[in-house]
Amino acid sequence: MVKNIKPLADRVLVKRLEEEEEKVGGIIIPDTAKKKPQKGEVIAVGPGELDEEGKRIPMSLKKGDKVLFGEYAGTEITIDDEEYVFMKEDDILAVIEG
Repeated sequence: MVKNIKPLADRVLVKRLEEEEEKVGGIIIPDTAKKKPQKGEVIAVGPGELDEEGKRIPMSLKKGDKVLFGEYAGTEITIDDEEYVFMKEDDILAVIEG
């Protein structure tokens, strides 16, 4: 069903990437105490926003980009038991290269 979703304007659909579990001194932190990952993969990208003259401003992101975003960025949604985040392109802090 995710393949049928096309974000509007300058919005992107991001799937959070799980962080590797870290054990410090043999202590495992329970899932309820962990922060949600702030790293994700772009699943779908909107066509871009319109400027004041009605011209389309192209998006700088593309499907498959790995990105970093703020802890409280976007709106969380669940599709087919998978969690995604809808956010504006401005909410994305950086693209992870390599």
